[in-house]
Amino acid sequence: MTPFCMQSVSKPFTYAIAVEELGADEVHHYVGQEPSGRLFNDICLDYNSRPHNPLINAGAIVIASLIRQKQCFSDRFDFTMQQYKRFAAQGFVGFNNAVFLSERETADRNYALSYYMREHKCFPPNAKLQETLDFYFQLCSIETNADTLAVMGATLANGGVCPLNGDRVVCNRACRDVLSLMYSCGMYDYSGQFAFRVGLPAKSGVSGDMIIVVPNVMAICIYSPRLDSLGNTVRGVKFAEALVECFNFHNYDSLVYSEVCKIDPRRKLHEVEHEQIVHLLFAAKSGDITAVKRHILLGADVDQPDYDGRTALHVAASEGHAKIVRFLLKRWKASPDPKDRYVHSFHLLSFLPNCVLVFRWGRTPLDDARHFKHTDCIKLLEDATHDLTNATLEETGKESE
Repeated sequence: MTPFCMQSVSKPFTYAIAVEELGADEVHHYVGQEPSGRLFNDICLDYNSRPHNPLINAGAIVIASLIRQKQCFSDRFDFTMQQYKRFAAQGFVGFNNAVFLSERETADRNYALSYYMREHKCFPPNAKLQETLDFYFQLCSIETNADTLAVMGATLANGGVCPLNGDRVVCNRACRDVLSLMYSCGMYDYSGQFAFRVGLPAKSGVSGDMIIVVPNVMAICIYSPRLDSLGNTVRGVKFAEALVECFNFHNYDSLVYSEVCKIDPRRKLHEVEHEQIVHLLFAAKSGDITAVKRHILLGADVDQPDYDGRTALHVAASEGHAKIVRFLLKRWKASPDPKDRYVHSFHLLSFLPNCVLVFRWGRTPLDDARHFKHTDCIKLLEDATHDLTNATLEETGKESE
């Protein structure tokens, strides 16, 4: 897959890291939240003598000055790279030194902008201008690919939690603020038109990359280097407009009373719950205790049965995975001897009355462990049943007294 430099698409992630580190109030003491209405590298400030927002050059340079101010230059960059990799679930995040040197050599505008901001006291105390600019150029020179950048965007769509590994990278407040700014300021001078036509948070870069975030659903990365006069990828913008023509992803599309037959691809809640159960049962069958833990952390109900009434405890006991049985029993909310669905017999077809299927169901996890002679699982389940019986007898005795 073709690698490319993130350029301005790095700015939302750097801003999110700064908000997570310092808090929104501290960050916005130095940077505003308004669309500038000017070119992205224009030498101007808002009425409070601050950069208009963190997604233009002035704001991004100030944000760079805020991250880990007391650390040395190399440690600050290393910290930010590690945070980017957390956004990407440890996917490909590299650095292009040639682009960094090129950025440095052609940075007259950014130097002028930085000196202008220093004159207006936009930087935090003791900020080193040259180090700050080099750090900013490094962030623009971070390299990735479309798959990885889509995962990074999906972490923003998922409220700051990476959807691939469940790692909380930044808080929900930081994500909310990032997406708000991407919606109003993310597409250079086309931001207003993009918000009107597409109605989704997005950010583009001059390398031809672009991310589109559908909050609570997904993120899309597009890489197409041909740019329009405003610095946005031509195909990326056209794709985004076609996307909301086909699907009801526009921020203000009615999900109920739409005159246009747009597709709603969002999964319903019960579909998500059923999928969680399936994933949990497959993890229990394969003996992958890490996956079992992950699915439970993501909200899977530990004692929820499938359509046959079989639970993860049934499956783990049948396969002889004692570690998973022990883990499930510690989190089991109900009786540890649930029965799967029992059907004594039924006629296969109404026109074949003599064809009868007999199901050997109605078994507990302990029955399955005994049937397959998994002694470790038998011991664990017998102990759990015994403990439950004793606890029930004690409660009955207390009530009778």
